[in-house]
Amino acid sequence: MSLEPALAATPARTGPGGRSALREALIADYWPLLLGLAAMVIPSLVTLGRETWTTELGAHGPIVLVTGLWLLWQVRDEIRASAGKPLGFGALLALLVPLVVVYALARALELLFVEIAVVYAMALLVFARFFGLRGIVRNAFPFLYLAFLIPPPGYVIDALTGGLREMISAGATAALSGLGYPVARWGVSISIAQYQLLVEDACSGINSIVGLTAISLFYVYILHRASWKHAALLIALILPIAILANFIRVIVLILLTYYFGDAVGQGFAHNLAGIVLFAFALALMAGADWMIRRFVPFARASRGGAPA
Repeated sequence: MSLEPALAATPARTGPGGRSALREALIADYWPLLLGLAAMVIPSLVTLGRETWTTELGAHGPIVLVTGLWLLWQVRDEIRASAGKPLGFGALLALLVPLVVVYALARALELLFVEIAVVYAMALLVFARFFGLRGIVRNAFPFLYLAFLIPPPGYVIDALTGGLREMISAGATAALSGLGYPVARWGVSISIAQYQLLVEDACSGINSIVGLTAISLFYVYILHRASWKHAALLIALILPIAILANFIRVIVLILLTYYFGDAVGQGFAHNLAGIVLFAFALALMAGADWMIRRFVPFARASRGGAPA
């Protein structure tokens, strides 16, 4: 439960002062390292907030940052208890120097994905200097969760979700056509009456799948950390829930356009639909969780109920 592994090089500072002495030693010995990390983290977060957190693809960023830091704070005693041999200064320096070079190039070339990934890697190295790699491995989830701060390149998202966009738009068109609406789809366009929507715009909510995954994993970890079967089942439902939520969103946007015109369907309602989608998907996750606890035998048994 102490920081001795991280301060093995300064035993004289760990005397009768207890944890306060350890904390003072930590600050005294490592403040240049922490200051250097802060000098990179702060401007990168500002850039991330300006360029990504204001978009649907990165709107989950502030939530992940706050909840991720909260998770680290909650497991701080476990991290201290599991701390191992700290990363040597030589190894730390050998790894940080090339990362700093890559960071400088990424900022100069405005490669935000690379920049944030490098900052994340440097933060892990600094943490390993304090508590060793074992402290990270044995408390891996908060660190993996914070990796959702790294914004995936747009072309990667397009490649991964292109098939889902096609499936959702085709399904929505078929459903509304079956209900008698004058709707059709040609390539990347959906037409309803005299209006036309781009499939990319109508299905842009699928970009939020990264944020939905992150927040859903947080939900699963907090509530079902001790039950891996329950957690695995909920994790398996993340993608189907995201697809269902986006399917409903596309139908709603098409109907809003049909009844109220482009100004509503592709204006403020489009942005509002993104917020509602996120809340709806989380509600579906909570509903799925309730169904599992209510009807799945192993989940009922873990709560003390009799297996079905």
